[in-house]
Amino acid sequence: MKPDLFEAPDYYNLDDLFTEEHKLVRDAAREWVKRDISPIIEDYAQRAEFPKQIINGLAEIGAFGPYIPEEYGGAGLDQISYGLIMQEIERGDSGVRSTASVQSSLVMYPIWKYGTEEQRQKYLPKLASGEWMGSFGLTEPDHGSNPGGMTTNYKDMGDHYLLNGAKLWISNSPFCDVAVVWAKNEEGRIHGLIVERSMEGFSTPETHNKWSLRASATGELIFQDVKVPKENLLPNKSGLGAPLGCLDSARFGIAWGAIGAAMDCYDTALRYSKERIQFGKPIGAFQLQQKKLAEMITEITKAQLLAFRLGQLKNENRATSAQISMAKRNNVEMAIKIAREARQILGGMGITGEYSIMRHMMNLESVITYEGTHDIHLLITGLDITGLNAFK
Repeated sequence: MKPDLFEAPDYYNLDDLFTEEHKLVRDAAREWVKRDISPIIEDYAQRAEFPKQIINGLAEIGAFGPYIPEEYGGAGLDQISYGLIMQEIERGDSGVRSTASVQSSLVMYPIWKYGTEEQRQKYLPKLASGEWMGSFGLTEPDHGSNPGGMTTNYKDMGDHYLLNGAKLWISNSPFCDVAVVWAKNEEGRIHGLIVERSMEGFSTPETHNKWSLRASATGELIFQDVKVPKENLLPNKSGLGAPLGCLDSARFGIAWGAIGAAMDCYDTALRYSKERIQFGKPIGAFQLQQKKLAEMITEITKAQLLAFRLGQLKNENRATSAQISMAKRNNVEMAIKIAREARQILGGMGITGEYSIMRHMMNLESVITYEGTHDIHLLITGLDITGLNAFK
C-alpha cells in the first residue's frame, strides 16, 4: 500500500477563519484517516465489505454525534467542527462517512431533539461510544423522493405498538443495534419509533451487488408484527417535518464531506501531473492539464466558502432547509465532476485501485442521489426562490 501523502488544498487561507478547536478536531480526524482508513480502504471496497474494526476509531475522533452535548456522551462541538470531521472522513471514503453521518444525524439527532430524557440517557451514550450502532428507516421500496407516501405503519395494541412494513437502502442496517424508524399511525400521522435488534419480527437483510459505497454496509429493515414498547415512541415531534429535520443535519454533513472526496481527487491528480512524464516533460506542464487542475481548485475553494458560511448560519440556528439543499447539491456535483476530470488526468491508471479516484467517483454516484436526489434539491431551491411548488 502506498503511503497517504495527502495535502489539503486551502487556496483562500480558510484556516485563518477556523478556531484552534476547529483545527485540532480536523487534524485529529485527518491523521486517523491517514493511519486507519487509507491503508485498508481499497481492499475493503474491492471485497465489498465494511471494516467494522474502525468503529472504535470513529468514536474516538468524535465522529458519532460531535455536536451532541457531553452529558449524553457527545463531544459538545459546534457545527463547523462536525462538518470538518465529515470532510476528513469522506476524504478517506464516502461509505465510511455515511456510517458516521447516519449514526450522528439520523439516529442520535432525532433521539436528542425529539426524544424523552429517558431515551437520551439510555441510547445516546452507547451510540456516541460506538457500543451500539444505529440506522435510520425512512426510504421504502416504493417511496424514495416522496417519503410522505410511506406504507410502514403501527397500531396501538394497548400496552404496545404493532409495527409492520419495510425500509430499503438503509446504511448500517445489517449490523445495527437500534433503528429510528418512521411510520404512520392509524390516523396517518408520521412518528418516529426506536426499534431494537432484539425485538421479534425485526430483520435486516443486506443489499449486495453494489458498484458504489462498497465499503459501507447497506440493507433493508423489515418489520413483521414487531411489538414496540410505547416508551420507544419519539414524542416531541411528528409529521414529515420530523424526519426531514434529521435529513437537514445529514445533508449539512454531506455538503462538507463531498469537499473531502474532491480534495483527495484533486491532490492525487496534482501530484500525478507533476510526476508523469510525456513528450519529455511532466503532463502538468501542458495547458489542458493546467486548465483541469485550475478549475478543480477554483470549484473546491468555492465549495469550501459555501460550506463555511453555512456552518456559521447553522451555529446561529439560522440555516434554512433550502440553504442546506443548495450546498448539498452544489458540493456533491462539484466533487463528482472533479473525480471525473481527475480520472482523465491519470489516464488508464485512474481506473485502478492503486489510486482512490475511481472509488470516489463510484461512491459519489450514490451521494448525489441519497438524502435527496440532485433534481429534488434543484426543485427545493426553485420553490424557495419562486414560491411556486413544482412537486405537485
